[in-house]
Amino acid sequence: MAEQGMPNFSEQDQRELAQFLEGENAKARVQQTVHTLTDSCWDKCISKVGNKLDRGEEACLANCVERFLDTSVFIVQRLESLRSGGNM
Repeated sequence: MAEQGMPNFSEQDQRELAQFLEGENAKARVQQTVHTLTDSCWDKCISKVGNKLDRGEEACLANCVERFLDTSVFIVQRLESLRSGGNM
């Protein structure tokens, strides 16, 4: 019996809600990852705050982001490989 004030959801509604929440959680994880990346690359590459970035800072930030993305893709591919039973 459902508690008072709690709606009864059909199985379809429950599945849709679970999918929606999973999508929202995935978005939150992406946002957290971007925030972490921004903090990490900023701390590593920016020595002084000014009106614009110098060439060294720009290059450092670009390299930092590229390495982060390369690493993320590698990890996802490796995990997918392990999940499917293959070895890399």
